[in-house]
This record gives sequence, structure tokens and C-alpha cells, in this order.
Amino acid sequence: MKRIEQALSTFRQPPYMYNCAQTVCAAFGREDLLEEMKVCGGGRAPEGTCGALYGAMQVAPDKAEEMKAAFCAATGATQCNKLKGEHRVACQTCVQTAAELLVKIFDAK
Repeated sequence: MKRIEQALSTFRQPPYMYNCAQTVCAAFGREDLLEEMKVCGGGRAPEGTCGALYGAMQVAPDKAEEMKAAFCAATGATQCNKLKGEHRVACQTCVQTAAELLVKIFDAK
């Protein structure tokens, strides 16, 4: 649970002001990805993927497809514009969902 709380506490919060992709990476110790993820929030991740999901996929690339399917099942979509428009899923919910998926993956190892 600590990593989920950490992700939520740094999302758009001072002093970090991380976007959705950065906050998920940082919560799982992947500070090396923060600069790369800087441009992946707000629907700007490749193919319009949710930034939180994209960040999680970068943290555990070997589980990316599994994570994508589970994220879609939980939220209704994987693309930011659909999450915000059609499904009205809040960014915080996306961050929490992506972090929860990573926790499950790491707990299973």
C-alpha cells in the first residue's frame, strides 16, 4: 500500500509536481525514467495511452500487455482521451489503478 500512497502523494503535489507517468515511476524507484516520462502526461504518451498506465508499463515492460488488459478492465479504456471523455475517470484514479497493478506484479514475484 505504501507505493500506492506515495504515487498519489506526489501526483501534481509540491514539491515534485509530477505528472501521472512520472509519479508511478517514482513510486516504484524508477527515478531514471522521470525525465523521459516528463512528456508523457496529459494524453501525450505514445498512441494517446494514459500516462499512468504508460509509466507502469515502463516500470515492468515484461508485463506490459497483461497490465494494459487489467487496466482496461478496471477503468474501461487505456487511452487518456477516452478515460477522461467517455468514461470520466479521474487522473488520480488512473494513478491509483496503475500503482495497484504494479504492486500486484511485484508481490507475485
